[in-house]
Amino acid sequence: MGDTPIPRGPGQEYGLFSLAELPPPLITGLTARSVELFHDARAHDRPLDGQVAGVLFTRSSTRTRTAFTVGAIRLGAAPVAFGPGDLQLNTGESLADTGRVLGSMLDLLIARTAGPLDELRQLSRQGGLPVVNAMAAQEHPSQGVCDLATLALTFGDLTGIRVLYVGEGNNTAVALAHGLAAVPGAHVTFATPPGYGLPRDELRTAERRAGTVGAVVEEVHALEPAPSDVDVVYTTRWQTTGTLKHDPDWREAFRPFHVDEALLDRWPRASFMHDLPAHRGDEVAGRVLDGPRSLAWTQAAMKLSSAMAVLEWAAAPHG
Repeated sequence: MGDTPIPRGPGQEYGLFSLAELPPPLITGLTARSVELFHDARAHDRPLDGQVAGVLFTRSSTRTRTAFTVGAIRLGAAPVAFGPGDLQLNTGESLADTGRVLGSMLDLLIARTAGPLDELRQLSRQGGLPVVNAMAAQEHPSQGVCDLATLALTFGDLTGIRVLYVGEGNNTAVALAHGLAAVPGAHVTFATPPGYGLPRDELRTAERRAGTVGAVVEEVHALEPAPSDVDVVYTTRWQTTGTLKHDPDWREAFRPFHVDEALLDRWPRASFMHDLPAHRGDEVAGRVLDGPRSLAWTQAAMKLSSAMAVLEWAAAPHG
């Protein structure tokens, strides 16, 4: 991973914004490093020692915020936490001015806003510091790294992995699409309710990259045409943080995509994944989430080691 330089300098943006922007070898490297740190959280020499990491979360978070805060500490950095009401952005200070100030004091910034990804890019450009997208409206790339690492931990070599994603084409789905599009021979099917699929441009971008490595990224709007054989069935919470459904009857469109034991049994050898938090009875049945085929709790634990892998790369003094 250290062989990929990160550009530094005024007006440039750098950090982790979208998995679509990372070359496949780097995605593979972050995945492998996450698994290594999962097995041994001390397999590093405190590469962030002496650095200060801003942790800006304007939206609720359990796993991601905890993972990046603890990960920064374990790697040697001192975290500085900002909540939704802590910065002068709330009193009218511009994003550009905020970025300039944060860049003069911090070594890196981890940010969840559920707002436009361009806001995080601007903070990086204005501050001249690496920014890690811990969730924006368009994509949740650190979750994508975590998901690939969980798959690698469970299945080993991901070449040819087959994943069925069930539910809304949200920012977690976008990250999964871009991540698996970099895996040779992978086949990921997104089964989404009509009108709730992945954004067309994100899906097309993933499809193009998948074509370069012999992978397949596809979308269907019912479960009947789903593949007959998959390794993993993946779902997420129907009501994603920071998003609204404009159709008051949206739940009716989502009910056929509920993952219960009967649905999972269509693929008897498949594991189950969920990025959490979960609403038992909505997107998933409790017997599935807490059952023997569920990887959700391993996936949650992987958030820490994948956050450490991302921070280690993003803060590295390349270039």
